[in-house]
Parts: sequence; C-alpha cells; structure tokens
Amino acid sequence: MFLSKLELNGARRGTGRLLASPQRMHAAVAASFPAEDAVDAAGTGARILWRVDAGSHNPVVYVVSPETPDFTHIVEQAGWPTKVSWGVADYAPLLDRLAEGQIWQFRLAANPVHNVAGARGTRGKRVPHVTVAHQEEWLLGKADQIGVAFDVESPAAGSPRAGFDPAVSPPSFRIEERNVLRFARRKQSGEGKAKQVAITRARFDGLLRVTDPESLRRALVQGIGPAKGYGCGLLTLAPVPQS
Repeated sequence: MFLSKLELNGARRGTGRLLASPQRMHAAVAASFPAEDAVDAAGTGARILWRVDAGSHNPVVYVVSPETPDFTHIVEQAGWPTKVSWGVADYAPLLDRLAEGQIWQFRLAANPVHNVAGARGTRGKRVPHVTVAHQEEWLLGKADQIGVAFDVESPAAGSPRAGFDPAVSPPSFRIEERNVLRFARRKQSGEGKAKQVAITRARFDGLLRVTDPESLRRALVQGIGPAKGYGCGLLTLAPVPQS
C-alpha cells in the first residue's frame, strides 16, 4: 500500500474544474492507475481512496492505493508541469507499527448516513445525517468497527479519559468542515441524461486511541462509510506533537 500527496495549483483553471466535481476528480485519480490496479490483487479489499484538503496555500490531494500512481496528467492540467509537486510513501511502515493504546491525530472526510426502512415490499433508503450532533454520533458508532476510541483527554496527557461516556462527555474530535457536494454523474457509456447527485460531507479532525490495530489497518486501506469514489472515507493519521 502507498500514501501519496499531490499539491494542486490553485491559480489554474483546471484545478477549479476538478474541484467543482467529485465525478471529474474521481476520474482523474482513477486514471493515475492501470485498471487492474483498482483493487489489491492480494484480496485484502484495499482500494483507491482519495481526499482533498484545503492546504495552507493550495489544495492538496491525498491518495491511498495498492499501487504507486502516476499523476502526470493531473499536473499537466492542474499543477506545475515544470516542477515535482507530488510524493509517494510506502504505507507499510505505518500500518505495521500500529499497536493497542497508541494515541494519534487523525483526519477523516466522510459521508455520514443512515438507512431508513421502506414500505413493505420496497427497499430501504440511505439518508444523510445533516446535523452536527447526528454526524458526531455516526462516527462514535463506527469506533468499535474501526478499532479506535475517541476518549483521549488531551495531546499532553496522551491517555484515555477516565470514565469517558460519549453520552455526556464530548469526544476527542470536532467537525471542522460540513458541506454538500452537488454534481452531475453521467453513465459510463456517456449516454442518457446525467443524474444529479448530492453527497453530504463532514470532515472530522481530532485524536483517537487504538483499541484494535487490525481493524484500524483495515479501515485505513478500505475506507469508512459510503461515497468512497467521491472523496469520502479516507482516514489519515499523524503523530501527536510533543509539547
């Protein structure tokens, strides 16, 4: 597995065009790999995940993938063709060092949803969570599944909060961005009228504690929640700064 970072040139028209449509960004990222590399041949369920962050000066695209990408075509339309603007790192060292009890900073852009039962004989419907409280509850409900706890007292303490109860205490994360991504999605054949799509996106930043390293590894390479092809689901970790 590999973790890549690609900086986009915010002054270029091509960058604005990519950022305006998750469909176009998805296609651009997918084109960075041969078709057969879309899923890990080892059968781990790993897939291509991506996320766009605002960055300090220019937008930054993070990509986790089973194979190394070639972003040349993206750089040509939305980067700096005369300079190197991306880097690729082996993800294995980080995945291998995960251990129970570790504290990490994290960022996750996700599509928090829940299923609403349909009438008898009909399929249920996937409905987005739209309030901050419900979006926070969604991520708290994923904690056991992804092998983490959101009970960290502070970066300085670096330890779980005694007697933490998410029902009465705030979790160790915040929602820093909330928006609805709206775009037109055409059929792969290019025929027919484009379908209008809306994806509710929330970006979570904070601290987590590792409770199950294997489950966390799986979440890091498989993603969390739906809309993974459209910039949601990528969880990234960073060391907690030492005071």
